[in-house]
Amino acid sequence: MSVCLSVFVVRSSAKEAEEKIKKALDKGEVLPTEARFDSNCITPGTDFMARLQEQLKYFVHNKLSNDKLWQNVRVYLSGHETPGEGEHKIMEFIRSENSQSGHDPNTRHCLYGLDADLIMLGLTSHEPNFSLLREEVRFGGKKSQKRITAPEETTFHLLHLSLMREYIDYEFSALKFLENDWILMGFLVGNDFIPHLPHLHINHDALPLLYKTYISVLPSLGGYLNENGNLNLRNFERYMEKLAEFDREHFSEVFVDLKWFESKVGNKYLNEAAGLAAEKEAASKDTNKNEDSALSLAALTSSEQVIGEGKGADEEEEEDDMFETEFRQYKRTYYMTKMGVDVVSDEFLAKQAKCYVEGIQWILHYYYHGVQSWSWYYPFHYAPFLSDIRNISELKLTFDLGKPFMPFQQLLAVLPAASMELLPECYRHLMTSERSPIIEYYPLDFKTDLNGKQQEWEAVVLIPFIDEVLIISFIHRNIKKIFLCIQVYV
Repeated sequence: MSVCLSVFVVRSSAKEAEEKIKKALDKGEVLPTEARFDSNCITPGTDFMARLQEQLKYFVHNKLSNDKLWQNVRVYLSGHETPGEGEHKIMEFIRSENSQSGHDPNTRHCLYGLDADLIMLGLTSHEPNFSLLREEVRFGGKKSQKRITAPEETTFHLLHLSLMREYIDYEFSALKFLENDWILMGFLVGNDFIPHLPHLHINHDALPLLYKTYISVLPSLGGYLNENGNLNLRNFERYMEKLAEFDREHFSEVFVDLKWFESKVGNKYLNEAAGLAAEKEAASKDTNKNEDSALSLAALTSSEQVIGEGKGADEEEEEDDMFETEFRQYKRTYYMTKMGVDVVSDEFLAKQAKCYVEGIQWILHYYYHGVQSWSWYYPFHYAPFLSDIRNISELKLTFDLGKPFMPFQQLLAVLPAASMELLPECYRHLMTSERSPIIEYYPLDFKTDLNGKQQEWEAVVLIPFIDEVLIISFIHRNIKKIFLCIQVYV
């Protein structure tokens, strides 16, 4: 029997902590005078994690030496000094064991944790005996309800993934269904690495829509979307083309409200002519850009360029033209307001589509085979519209493996300035000094955007993306000074 121990990071937000403090003060409670526990210390590279690692080593050694139930157990401990997420390191271990000669294919695996990603990871293994041990989660309980902390008082559930596979197969029984595609569809509603597609939310029946579309298009594909972690771009493009009908269906509901609004105010709520004019003005300021590429979201016919001119067509055709025109402007407004671009050109949309598809491929490889690139990240806070993820079948997707961050580089990349005490002193000024070359990455004030979500923790946090090259180059230029500082820190 083998046990693989890896640390999963689960922590509450700083905002939740502030709210609890405010409530305590409102009740007249006396707050403790010692420094508040900063949950950001549960991050690889901190002194807290180093001490935790030593305690875990001691715990394992003590159990193996003194507990009879542990006598015939092999324990593998992977701590914060080994790069990677805990659950993915465990899956890497399972894949490594499976590749060994003499491996027993009937080996039973049990993974503990509440993260829904564990379901996806377990399914990607295709292991016949894989279970997840999960604590019972109660939603909508009273805030005054006592929190259960003792293991003996906790209700646990054992999720057998083999049984879950049977349910999935039953759901898609009319097809020769591959669970790999089911896993891929789960990624389309967003995860830790890419944002959700516009208006595609789980609580708004996004998953049934994805499944229904898949069932309708699969027989014509001649294959699958996800080939064991490799994206079939031709099939994926055809699936996305069918799924893109959702964009128009969603906008049709908006369009009805739009026409009602226009009847009241007498003008266009979303006016394509105004949008085109704004783009032309922005394009004229940039002499290095081709003016023709900045005219529209997609190529416009001469009859669609200005709304309100006489077209001489019957009413139904005119309404269809108006719908398509307003639909393009609706999407243009999204990109201009959400992404802050002045020009929504065909080149911009092609980049959006490629980045999104790259993200899907990176995630698939990560879940099935491990890290494909340590430096890759999705470079936008928002995803493109389904109808703009097109012309992707011939894309060439390449990734540079690179190297993971060193511990203190990682902390600089993920910690806010409020947690600078978790870094050695020689790094702290980088988060606070106006002369710091990376000060822009630690804003004290920033905006958040719910973007269709309901809970604050689901909001998009609008802060700049870290420049990996800038951080590493600065550390290399100051390596001697930093090395002396780290010696004192350790």
